[in-house]
Amino acid sequence: MKDNLYEAMAGRRSIYHLGRHKTVTEEKIISVVEYAVKYCPSAFNSQAGRVVILLGDNHLRLWEIVKEKLQKIVPADKFAATAAKIDSFSAGYATILFFEDQAVVKNLEEKFPLYADNFSPWSLQSSGMLQYMVWVSLENEGAGASLQHYNPLIDDAVIKEWNLPPTWKLISQMPVGSKELPADEKTFEPIEKRVKVFK
Repeated sequence: MKDNLYEAMAGRRSIYHLGRHKTVTEEKIISVVEYAVKYCPSAFNSQAGRVVILLGDNHLRLWEIVKEKLQKIVPADKFAATAAKIDSFSAGYATILFFEDQAVVKNLEEKFPLYADNFSPWSLQSSGMLQYMVWVSLENEGAGASLQHYNPLIDDAVIKEWNLPPTWKLISQMPVGSKELPADEKTFEPIEKRVKVFK
């Protein structure tokens, strides 16, 4: 566990070499997600974020679905590399699926027509915060993770497989596992180019 929030923020990286050494328990993953979902900011306190936690065979099934869908569109001579990438995600022990409930977004658009054009981007902004909250929290607990986007390719199959409401729009997939290898070195643009201060 990190000593403070800043360490966890700095340590959060995309970990592509995952394993099944349960450095973080399933119960801890669940509690991290529930906490983040509860306290994540959202426009008009809309709370449209929805999360599905896949463990065990359900985790493996998600990546089987991804592989099945990709096999239909990736050229056969290039599929081995694609399959290896998918296998690196299934090598972990959990996957967290992030959704936004479009029924909530639509209701806000109808209820507050003056802001109707904003609710969809606001929903995505809230989802981004939720994903980051979960990711940093998992880093704080010692788990490895990355953020993947095989939507909309897998959307219908995911909704059907886990019998989810059709109004849930899949935003991203986060495979979770032990850190078998560290992330690659990260470079940074000069902060002066990215932050301007006016006093």
